[in-house]
Amino acid sequence: MALPGSRAIAVLVFLLTANICGAQERVRLRISSATKTLGYGPLWIASRMGFFAKQGLDVDLVVIRASDVGIQALAGDSLEIAGSSSDAPIAAIEKGLDLVIVGGIINGLTQSIMAAKRFKTYNDLRGATFGAISLTSGVTFALRQVLKLKGLEYPRDYKLLVIGGTPQTYAALVAGSIDAAALSLPVNYAAEEQGFNEIGRFVDVMPNYQLAALSAKRSWAEKNRPVLVRVMRAMAQTMRWIHQNKEPAANYLAKEMNLKPDHARRGWEFYTSTKMWHPDGDVNLEGLQNVTQIYWEQSQAKWPVPSAVKYVDQSYLREGLRELGGR
Repeated sequence: MALPGSRAIAVLVFLLTANICGAQERVRLRISSATKTLGYGPLWIASRMGFFAKQGLDVDLVVIRASDVGIQALAGDSLEIAGSSSDAPIAAIEKGLDLVIVGGIINGLTQSIMAAKRFKTYNDLRGATFGAISLTSGVTFALRQVLKLKGLEYPRDYKLLVIGGTPQTYAALVAGSIDAAALSLPVNYAAEEQGFNEIGRFVDVMPNYQLAALSAKRSWAEKNRPVLVRVMRAMAQTMRWIHQNKEPAANYLAKEMNLKPDHARRGWEFYTSTKMWHPDGDVNLEGLQNVTQIYWEQSQAKWPVPSAVKYVDQSYLREGLRELGGR
């Protein structure tokens, strides 16, 4: 299928929004995305292609790099919903903040450690400088665990330089400002084509992990339950559309994320076949339990490790799915 132009997308938005119930109150919301990459693509499709609008939602989608910063904005009422790494709301909840995870965005690890040509193995990375989005949260949280499992401890064996998300770390890697970076798929394909070595894939070290999720304040969520149900219904519709429409989804994401069409298609195939994008936008509870376990180890919190259910409320999604013929 040919790449849809702006006119075709406008028609799609019109068709999606034309059947909004007139009695349904339109609500303006602020939702954050930790980065603008393929993995967070469902948020951009929901916002730009009318799935939020179909539910009567006017969404201001903003990028807040560093998940801990996005969670701070959520706690401070600068957002209604935060799209962030799942470790960030867990840490905030353990510090006493009134937050809850309501859905999944990226239900696994899609990063590869890409390094300059002189690095070929994990052991070679001793003394290397990694680009990172933060020192503790997000992809860095997973990176430190992957390297720990491969025998490398921070800060003893490597350095972290805060640069930004995947686009920024990739640019720094190409420029030679850093030695290595954890690059999200499909940017790792571009790095390979530039001659960088793939040291290893995160998923091969940690096969079950909830990377990114949607969170809200519990008090806001209960007070605005019908609105949050509409948000989760829109996300479920978005995920179903992505899974069922390979070429339109891949073409849109290639344009929106400035990717090569082939890279976007390969990325779509990976995210959908592995269910890194859950078909209904749900959370991988087993993967979230692993995140909780790692958080407990890194923060040296008091044991035992709690159940991940403590941090999640799936009732909003389930209510939204009932109208769609889901659970």
